[in-house]
Amino acid sequence: MIERIWSGRSPLWLLLWPLSLIYGAVSSLIRLSYQRGWRKSWRAPVPVVVVGNLTAGGNGKTPVAIWLVQELQRRGVKVGVVSRGYGGKAERYPLLVNAETPTEQAGDEPVLIAQRSGAPVAVAPKRRAAVEALLAAQPVDLIITDDGLQHYALQRDREIVVVDGVRRFGNGWWLPAGPMRERASRLQQVDAVIVNGGAAEPGEIAMSLRPGEAVNLQTHQSVPLSALKKVVAMAGIGHPPRFFATLKQYGVTPVTEIAFADHHAYSKDELAGLVAADHILLMTEKDAVKCRRFAQPNWWYLPVEAELSGSAVAPLLDDIERLARQGADRAAD
Repeated sequence: MIERIWSGRSPLWLLLWPLSLIYGAVSSLIRLSYQRGWRKSWRAPVPVVVVGNLTAGGNGKTPVAIWLVQELQRRGVKVGVVSRGYGGKAERYPLLVNAETPTEQAGDEPVLIAQRSGAPVAVAPKRRAAVEALLAAQPVDLIITDDGLQHYALQRDREIVVVDGVRRFGNGWWLPAGPMRERASRLQQVDAVIVNGGAAEPGEIAMSLRPGEAVNLQTHQSVPLSALKKVVAMAGIGHPPRFFATLKQYGVTPVTEIAFADHHAYSKDELAGLVAADHILLMTEKDAVKCRRFAQPNWWYLPVEAELSGSAVAPLLDDIERLARQGADRAAD
């Protein structure tokens, strides 16, 4: 239903329109208050790159953050990552995260980033606290924030926005009548726009999500996706239909497709009841980090890699690497 409302296919968005005006006014006022200096923002001692979005729902932001971390690591840049840690409830913040940190404490996306990249990760509702904890733990050349485009209390040196190339901006209205956190005109002020799927427009960087081999949660065995039969597909991400479409694109037609809310907290009994003994439960990697402690033998996940194409990719990486080198030089002086 929410997709129909946000796309404009349902007239119910009109009922929510007055609330959107309030959301937009508050959002604009917050940003203006930082621009005018009425509220103070903080500049980290190392450069900060924000990977965020303008809309609610899954756009592919975390795969882009992982891609950026790994590309910079290949260039010898020491990268740290900070996040709000949505869905996690730690006893205290900031929280330093590694691949073994429970998602109940850190949230699923920070644990996934730590697991995939090996980069140091810290979470806190206030990103400044996360940055300070990260820098106190170990030196880094650059900080990447997974989300946080609208967190103006933290100054940033570069902004990257990820856009769903199929859904784009829906009806264009602020939450809750539409999917927008900020209006589309904000794209004119960011440093790069990465478009996940669909057709990239002039000036945008095209991106696709390429699946790897399916991986068993218990044994870590990997097999080609096509080797899995009698698949029950589940996804608790911002936009589950993208995962189901990927499976079909690569030759897997699930017997059942089950969508959960983004950041859903799973239990063993809940998921075990979804599949018979001769079926395979196939989930996203983001779901898998929450299920690894109670995984069953017939549970698998599908990792994906962000692939960016176009002439603007190398200059973007060159620019961010140069930014990191300049930050490291300043810190050494």
